[in-house]
Amino acid sequence: MKRLVLLLGLLGLSPLTMTAANPSPVKTQSLVLGGGCFWCTEAAYQLQPGVIHVTSGYAGGAEPNPTYEEVSDHATGHAEVIKIDFDPAVVSLATLLDFFWSVHNPTQVGGQGNDEGPQYRSIILYADAAQKEAAEQSRARAQQTFRDPITTEIVPLTKFWPAEGYHQDYFAKNPNQGYCRFVIAPKIDKLKSHLPDKK
Repeated sequence: MKRLVLLLGLLGLSPLTMTAANPSPVKTQSLVLGGGCFWCTEAAYQLQPGVIHVTSGYAGGAEPNPTYEEVSDHATGHAEVIKIDFDPAVVSLATLLDFFWSVHNPTQVGGQGNDEGPQYRSIILYADAAQKEAAEQSRARAQQTFRDPITTEIVPLTKFWPAEGYHQDYFAKNPNQGYCRFVIAPKIDKLKSHLPDKK
């Protein structure tokens, strides 16, 4: 140990500065949910402080290794979803779930807006009993603000399948694409107004 301290001293370092330069990694949690096109939900959750990464993908069906074409053809039972990796020290699970109800219309059956089909259904996939309870409590709170019944499925997560690479960060990479300009951009602008502490 003395030799290490001496060596660090010669380099102008100390054990303390080494520790400060390499802080312990953030302990993240994950949440999987879907509310229409995953391009939209991905871009929406990237606004949230405390969200470290968002991955577009598929879940809720039984078919392994689904492709976008198979999901779009209703051949898999999967929905378009996102996996949100977040720092619970910065943003709570409850906050992310409560945000979900403003990101899409959870009372619509069979899709979102003009995006029709079961792959666009409203769904929360819980990883454990705590997430299930939090999702049910959040849905109950949200129902008080909607006239029509919320149709969101709350089901166990069996497997999350990441979508093809070109779907990841789609809005950020394709801001001038038609769907991004006329559907996603207005939604994101509206959501930003509800996030005064956005990053």
